[in-house]
Amino acid sequence: MYLCSVKEFHFKLYPMGENTYKNEAEMKATVRSLANRESLERMCHMRLGSEPLPQQSIIKEIVEISRSLLFPGFYGDGEVNSYNLEYIIGLECERLKGLLENQIVAGLIFGLDCESSYCLETLQKKAEDIATNLITCLPALRKVLHTDVEAMYDGDPAAVSNEEVIYCYPAIKAITNYRLAHELLKQGVPIIPRMISELAHSETGIDIHPGAEIGDHFAIDHGTGVVIGATAIIGHNVKLYQGVTLGARSFANDEDGNPIKGIPRHPIIGDNVVIYSNASILGRVHIGNNAIIGGNIWVTFDVAEGERLVQAKANNNILRFKSDE
Repeated sequence: MYLCSVKEFHFKLYPMGENTYKNEAEMKATVRSLANRESLERMCHMRLGSEPLPQQSIIKEIVEISRSLLFPGFYGDGEVNSYNLEYIIGLECERLKGLLENQIVAGLIFGLDCESSYCLETLQKKAEDIATNLITCLPALRKVLHTDVEAMYDGDPAAVSNEEVIYCYPAIKAITNYRLAHELLKQGVPIIPRMISELAHSETGIDIHPGAEIGDHFAIDHGTGVVIGATAIIGHNVKLYQGVTLGARSFANDEDGNPIKGIPRHPIIGDNVVIYSNASILGRVHIGNNAIIGGNIWVTFDVAEGERLVQAKANNNILRFKSDE
């Protein structure tokens, strides 16, 4: 058997000539095409200099740290206990603050027009204030999230404990991300809130837009396929099952044929409402307090307080019942 060196093997496969390796010309042409700025102008944010862009990996880290602060021991450092709790939380808060500031600056710059000028020092100060505000909101967020855990435990006979709900129920992850993202959105941070909510979407199959308004004691059973739109308003003590959509109907275009954005177009859900699996509630309709929406129903009309909607078995029509029927 004849043995040759790596160098000899390379020259046997790719002899010296116009190209230093096979298909070099095709690779160089592809690189030039991918780096062509004209192909990026309409779809991608073009960095003019060294300004930062938000980073998916760091946003994920921010979410993980935030979960560990909201639910110590369930997420993050498994060695946390009553003796070292304050020390670990202090370290994690400082770490979170630094990561948040950097990503918020990137988000604020991303939200500017490419031709706009800006003062980096001013944006850094604004990002520091926003990051501090979010961290100071965490105790209040934990209090609301505890009501969500309780709602899911109370509403599911299969749940053994609140701890099991935190560990195992995907809705807690999705709702935690939503409540973090919603706080950042309220403070005017571009893009970062949506990135946080989409991380939960990919992780759990639950899609909650950070612009939605959601009350306490919010429960999502199973959760897969739930969609909650940007302008949806959900009251207190509401329970959704898998596949529920709180969405929009087709909306109008302006004089130039572009979709009109920023208008309220998603449902308003009252308190103590239950919506069963695969129900679609579309448009700016009102679902009254204590209403019950049955599964597999398409709802594009208002539902009165205490009313029940169910699918008729015989002809697939929707039957409406008052609360005392």
